[in-house]
Amino acid sequence: MQFREIASGLRFPEGPIAMPDGSVILVEIERRTLSRVSPDGRVSVIAETGGGPNGAAMGPDGKCYICNNGGFDFVEERGMLRPHLQASDYSGGRIERVDIETGAVEVLYTECGGNPLKGPNDLVFDSQGGFYFTDLGKVRPREQDRGAVYYAKADGSAITEVVFPAVTPNGVGLSPDEKTLYVAETEPGRLWAWPIKRPGELEKELWPSVNGGRLVTGVPGYKRFDSLAVDSAGNICVGTLMEGGITVVAPDGSKVEHIPTDDPYATNICFGGPDLRTAFITLSTGGRLVAAEWPRPGLPLNYLNM
Repeated sequence: MQFREIASGLRFPEGPIAMPDGSVILVEIERRTLSRVSPDGRVSVIAETGGGPNGAAMGPDGKCYICNNGGFDFVEERGMLRPHLQASDYSGGRIERVDIETGAVEVLYTECGGNPLKGPNDLVFDSQGGFYFTDLGKVRPREQDRGAVYYAKADGSAITEVVFPAVTPNGVGLSPDEKTLYVAETEPGRLWAWPIKRPGELEKELWPSVNGGRLVTGVPGYKRFDSLAVDSAGNICVGTLMEGGITVVAPDGSKVEHIPTDDPYATNICFGGPDLRTAFITLSTGGRLVAAEWPRPGLPLNYLNM
């Protein structure tokens, strides 16, 4: 697949959103900003969030919702930038809402049921105006948090834990009919699925499933799963680390395809352009946003493409 570079010099980009005007909104985790990349590659800052802005999505009110992981310490070596451990100035996990016109940042959620959010990572909106988001947790020198998945309302009025525990839950997405929730776990390289009974309520399998989910696939070799997007055929396109690229998985796990990139951290993918046939991919250790024509259109996102 041929990739073309849209922008470079970004400070660990993630959470891309292909906007109708041709620009791409994304986060720069190390820079601690929500930024906009114009079609000509110019980068401008929309908002300074602090912490560690991670996943991003447009909500029903036209504002951008951000999973803020509270911050990482970063290592830069051999021309590659990568997150390491929980930031020395860690500011706590939270869900934020950003006015993309003014840059105003509002905190919506910092905890659920008395349990603080540790490292919110990725989110997806359903057609009911709520959103599912993952909390990967944070890693410290000799300990690591257990992760979880939550469902929350966009107005800040309610949040519910829907999956616990999970091992570094990262990418999250919905099937085209919104009857299935998908979650990718980073360290094991596993993709899970849960039937959705109603918004914010999942149908769960019994043990030996550790979290009630159905294992869609696990990948061999040294691959770690990151954020994801779903295409119009229902395939789950997962950003993949170490053996960098996009891993494309059929809903039943029967077909797995790996599309390689030249960066070991292909962290996320979104779809835009005419008929959503253009894939935008964040190549994070090298600080680039690239694009390619995709074999299938992406799935239209609520409040962005519909």
